Amino acid sequence: MNTEISSSNSSVTFTGASNGSKTTLSSARSAAISAVTNYQPNHPPMNFQQIPTGQLFNANVFSKNAMKKRLPKETFKKLINTIEEGKKLDCSTADVVASAMKDWAIEKGATHYAHVFYPLTGSTAEKHDCFLSPDGEGGAIAEFSGSQLIQGEPDGSSFPTGGIRVTFEARGYTIWDVTSPAYILENSNGTTLCIPTAFVSWTGEALDKKTPVLRSMQALNIQAQRILKLFGHDEGDLVSSTAGPEQEYFLVDRNFYFARPDLLNAGRTLFGAKPPKGQEFDDHYFGAIPDRVLAFMFEAERELFKLGIPIKTRHNEVAPGQYEIAPLFESANIATDHQQLLMTTLRRTAEKHGMVCLTHEKPFAGINGSGKHVNWSMGSASQGNLLDPGDTPHENAQFLLFCGAVIRAVHKFQGLLRAVVASASNDHRLGANEAPPAIISIFLGDQLTDVFEQIKAGGGASSSIPRGTLTVGADVLPPLPKDAGDRNRTSPFAFTGNRFEFRAVGSNQSIAGPLVAMNTIVADSLEYCATRLEEATGGDPDKLHGELQKLLTEIINEHGAIIFNGDGYSDEWHAEAAKRGLLNLKTTADALPILQTEEVKELFTKYEVLSERELESRLETYLEQYCMSIKVESNLTIKMAKTMIFPAAIRYQSELVTNCANLKMLGYDFDTNSLDHITELVKSMQDGISELEAAAGENGSEDLLAEANYFCHTILPLMDKVRAVADELEGIVADDLWPLPTYQEMLFIK
Repeated sequence: MNTEISSSNSSVTFTGASNGSKTTLSSARSAAISAVTNYQPNHPPMNFQQIPTGQLFNANVFSKNAMKKRLPKETFKKLINTIEEGKKLDCSTADVVASAMKDWAIEKGATHYAHVFYPLTGSTAEKHDCFLSPDGEGGAIAEFSGSQLIQGEPDGSSFPTGGIRVTFEARGYTIWDVTSPAYILENSNGTTLCIPTAFVSWTGEALDKKTPVLRSMQALNIQAQRILKLFGHDEGDLVSSTAGPEQEYFLVDRNFYFARPDLLNAGRTLFGAKPPKGQEFDDHYFGAIPDRVLAFMFEAERELFKLGIPIKTRHNEVAPGQYEIAPLFESANIATDHQQLLMTTLRRTAEKHGMVCLTHEKPFAGINGSGKHVNWSMGSASQGNLLDPGDTPHENAQFLLFCGAVIRAVHKFQGLLRAVVASASNDHRLGANEAPPAIISIFLGDQLTDVFEQIKAGGGASSSIPRGTLTVGADVLPPLPKDAGDRNRTSPFAFTGNRFEFRAVGSNQSIAGPLVAMNTIVADSLEYCATRLEEATGGDPDKLHGELQKLLTEIINEHGAIIFNGDGYSDEWHAEAAKRGLLNLKTTADALPILQTEEVKELFTKYEVLSERELESRLETYLEQYCMSIKVESNLTIKMAKTMIFPAAIRYQSELVTNCANLKMLGYDFDTNSLDHITELVKSMQDGISELEAAAGENGSEDLLAEANYFCHTILPLMDKVRAVADELEGIVADDLWPLPTYQEMLFIK
């Protein structure tokens, strides 16, 4: 099947899947509907039984097992010391590793290697180089040295730098990250060895998302070691933050996607009336997965398994056309890299199945948007998960201290947590009664809230609410162990058993920024706690329990305002949060300035996670991205309204005028309400477009924050005004004249 679709209302050619005959259709929408109706998979299914699942996992990863088989014992030991214990990398081993990695990759068909890095665009970047070099005798040899493995040199000024690199200062370096394994990326025509790297400027400043993650993990480890030492754990095993991000996304048929200029260019629909049936029946959530979608999921998961990404969960989400995929916990750095790979894999695989994967936080108005809930914790090989309360958390002093440190950190740096999830797209989701509110708070659940309330009252905690047993009442169903507390989906930062779930992260975002913030603010709180306890006990372990009780009581009294277990969607909570002194940063323009506060600057510079210059570069970059996003959307709104929606409304108005005139000539009495209404809407559309065009051409501020506020408070409301008229017109204009695929057509994948 081949469909050539234009985004205008001009004729298109559609070749049907059944007999190849060509038919001229009147609009892109008609072509899209026809193509979807006649959809046939364009590739035969594989015989999956030939590849056992156990053999798929890590098949394309230069994993520890692969390294152990190919590297000398001493070299392998040095690498493992760096990967598992955070020790400095011995660069003398690089040539040995490079040779083994090259041989492994070539055996898998690789002709090129790529340094993969993560610039401030939030996307993935790759620089590919060939293994082959001329041998001087008319042939070629495969070469890959340690220096080529360790360092590459992409352009350091062609990515967002926030002023760190100007146009004529081009040099930048990629640096091999040994803690994140290399992997093979497959293509139908070949394979490429991909090497995860950091990306820094010629002056040594971070131009990427990875470098600050690694720095923040190092800071967290240093401070966590001090706490563990107080409890007698001086093994020194690396304490690493861990992450398990749940990815929500939408799927739409590619034919509809290319018939919607807004989806194609902005990732979301700038126009679209509410469909007759949306998500109100709750029948899509955890419903049976459509065959076409399930086929896509099977293939995507196989590719992810090969890349060593431990996918665990798949299911339908709340909104029609919305789905979720979730992995198991991994080291935060690896989880960040895997998240980028996961999004790329979903998009590539969806294309094979005639669909497009949308990760925009709010691609469709009026139904649930998509988040990326980042489950965060920390632990070590010897201590396990440091946020596991056990069955009796009131007796688990070590857990209570780590948990108390998180409470202090989130309360003290609530504005920073809001800022790192701020974007033009996530603003459409946060606080929309479908996602966490823009007010940051912590949900602890009944059990932990009770324990900390006991601590707050003084004297320490003496009991914990037991987990209990759930009996359903049907003898054929076994009794179940019951958690000691419920969950809360309205909380932006919720404790969920043995981790905190940062639910405010947007589905289209890199998880690097949120992880950098969480690692660093918790490192700050752990340092505060360690210093207090070290000074108070003087190294005497017998004094630890009493001093710990005092510290926890102080923390819960000073920072307990951040704990809220109720309905975060309610108006009452907004009023209560204001009384508690909690921030309500509703938009990106409100939130991003937090990055320039002295408190945040001091935080990141103290732990050497981001210098002031690096932090300023991020503020400038994110403000630029916010303004550019809305500028693109406003230009799209004007163009689509003028060239697609307005002409359709005029044509329908003309039909009504002709009909009215014909009836009048025949002497019939008729009601002109419909004509009057469409005429009024056409005039409103015309006025709205003119007003938006004028406003879009007025802003010329060189102050990025002022520009962001202008886009937020002037341009967006005018765009919404044009949309409101267009969406009303969609419900009036004759269906055969409407140029855009509707929500009703796009949302229900078959």
